[in-house]
Amino acid sequence: MEKKTKEMIKTAVMLNYRDVALREDLSLNSQTSCCNNLTSISESLGYSSEEYENVPEGANMGIGCGNPQAIASLKKGEVVLDLGSGAGFDCFLAAKSVGETGKVIGIDMTIEMVLKARNNAKKGAYVNTEFKLGEIEQLPIPDATVDVIISNCVINLSPQKEKVFKEAYRVLKPGGRLAISDIVATAEFPEELKNDISMICGCMTGASSLKKLKFLIYKAGFTDVKITSNSKSRDFIKDWRPESGIENFIVSATIEAFKKK
Repeated sequence: MEKKTKEMIKTAVMLNYRDVALREDLSLNSQTSCCNNLTSISESLGYSSEEYENVPEGANMGIGCGNPQAIASLKKGEVVLDLGSGAGFDCFLAAKSVGETGKVIGIDMTIEMVLKARNNAKKGAYVNTEFKLGEIEQLPIPDATVDVIISNCVINLSPQKEKVFKEAYRVLKPGGRLAISDIVATAEFPEELKNDISMICGCMTGASSLKKLKFLIYKAGFTDVKITSNSKSRDFIKDWRPESGIENFIVSATIEAFKKK
C-alpha cells in the first residue's frame, strides 16, 4: 500500500467519524457507519441494558462490533487506555470498574469526538477520565504507564496496524494486557469491495485476517495471543451494507494478549 493511499484512508476515516460526531439524529445513520438502532445494537454487541442506560446521553453512539469490557477483567486502581474512544462510552464503563483510584484515557483522532467525550464526562461527573486528541499509530502516552488497552471496532480502520500494536506494546506496563473487540477478515475481499473507501470507513474491508493479526501482535512483542471469532456477529454485520454480502467476508472477534513481565 502506497503512502498516499494510507493518507487517503486516514483522511477519509477522520472525515467520516467527524460527521458521525456532528450528526444530531443518529437514527439517520449513513451507510458508512456501524449501527442503526442503539438499543438493539448495544444488546447484540454484548452490553447489558444497565450498561448502555447508565452513561451520559450521547456517549453510546452504537459504533462498535463487540464489548471489550467482557474480556478486560478490569480491577480497581488500574490505568486503562481506549484506542479510538469516540464519544466515551467504553471509557465511562471502564471508569466505573477501575474506580476513583484508577484512570481511563481515551484517544481519538477526531477533535469533534474528543470534545464530545469531554462534554459527556463533564455531564456525568467522571473525574477519573481523560480524553486526548491523537492517532493510535502514534500514541501521546508515556512508555509503560498503562495496565490495560481496550478498543472497539477501531484497529481495523488503520492502514498501519503494525504500528498500532507496537505503540500498544510500548505504552503498556510489563504484564499489561490487550482486551479488544474488532473485525477480522474470513475470506479475500472482492476487488469492488476492497476498493470502496466507504467500506473501509464502515469497519469492513480494512480488516485483516486472523492469521495476519496474530503475526502482527506477536511481532510487536506480545505473548499468549488469543483471537476468538464470533460467527453470530454476521447477524448484525449483514445490516451494515445489506446489498454487498459483506457478512460472508468478516466477523467480529475478541483479541487478547499480554506484554511480558
